[in-house]
Amino acid sequence: MKLKSLLLVGGALLSGTAASAGGFQVSLAGIKNNGMGGVGTGLALDQASMFYNPGALAMVRERGVQIGANATFARQAFRAENGTEDRTLRNSVVTPFSLFAGFGPAEGKWKAGIAVYTPFGSKLQYADGWEGRFSLTDIDLKSIFVQPTISYAITENLSVGVGVAVLALGSVNLQRDVPTTNGQGQSGHVELDGKAENKVGFNAGVYFKPSEKLSVGVSYRSKIDATVKGGDVTFSNLPEAAKPSFQATEFDVTIPLPATASIGIGIMPTEKLTLAIDVNHVQWSKYRALNFKFNNNVGGAGITSSTSKRYYQDALTFRLGGQYALTEAFTVRAGGTYDMSPVKDGYVSPETPDANRIGGTLGVSYKAGEHFSVDVSTQFISIMKRTQTQAELQDNGTTDRVPGTYKTSIVIPGIGFNYTF
Repeated sequence: MKLKSLLLVGGALLSGTAASAGGFQVSLAGIKNNGMGGVGTGLALDQASMFYNPGALAMVRERGVQIGANATFARQAFRAENGTEDRTLRNSVVTPFSLFAGFGPAEGKWKAGIAVYTPFGSKLQYADGWEGRFSLTDIDLKSIFVQPTISYAITENLSVGVGVAVLALGSVNLQRDVPTTNGQGQSGHVELDGKAENKVGFNAGVYFKPSEKLSVGVSYRSKIDATVKGGDVTFSNLPEAAKPSFQATEFDVTIPLPATASIGIGIMPTEKLTLAIDVNHVQWSKYRALNFKFNNNVGGAGITSSTSKRYYQDALTFRLGGQYALTEAFTVRAGGTYDMSPVKDGYVSPETPDANRIGGTLGVSYKAGEHFSVDVSTQFISIMKRTQTQAELQDNGTTDRVPGTYKTSIVIPGIGFNYTF
């Protein structure tokens, strides 16, 4: 490849890197909530209220500790524009987890707790040799939040709460091929790997239960900018002629983790039946572009930065769920979701091949004794088929990604263990 072409492609290659998009938000905190479509803002089910609405924690009667884990099994197909072959992901499993521990006097007005959860994350591994390999081959984005929480019941019907949401661990790993080959016929490759700095935000909420049959909640979780400074840049398999154009060894980048405002309503028609509705408003519009800075050349002499357009839009998620106590030991749950994509037409990228989503959930709990219970849930999410054309990419100036059609389905089983005291 001529040097000029190599430089241009290299610049586009790195500007197209992104570790974020609409689909990387994770709402899998609390296995009971997972079985009910992810509702929880207007309910005071258990210690997982710290995630959904800290204001409801004071209304949770029992103190307790719960730990839960999920496994995500994704199947994605991609067909390039004018292509005839479907490309699928290599198999990978992601395991979001959560831990909640709530304390306080059994009959007192306050409760306190600590929550650990994974509100953002993504892992995709595309097939070897796929058409978009010069945009992305692998992405692994992780975040772990720790949230100390305090909640206080102002009256018998009204409580408030706030938590300090700490980004305790964040990391990103991006890989892609470079459009050149070395003397052994190997494709050039680049890997960006870094850890985010610790950042602090907050999560606050209000819970109101005017009667035994109705409850209402609102909550707000603030935006946090995940910043990586001095991440590692590693090039491999480059021919000798191209190496002077790819000398960077470190990168800086900031990835916005957007704020979320939620409102929820709980309805208890009978003592055994609970129904709930949640609406989440995620402020993705803060994500305008992904900007990288490098400490040396990344595609040519003096090219040490890149920008990739995002122009996301705010998005809503609608959730509906319920539970029914079959016996004193068994409770069953079901729910559904409709999740609107923040990604506009012509801005879909391989790291987040996003589209509107429809989900269905099921769950069951078994109370094994006075203090111990087990929760199981499963979710099926269908990310609708989405096509973007080369003409759309050219119109939007987003030719750093690949035209074609994406279709993704995800199955997410989960299990949780609870101990109350």
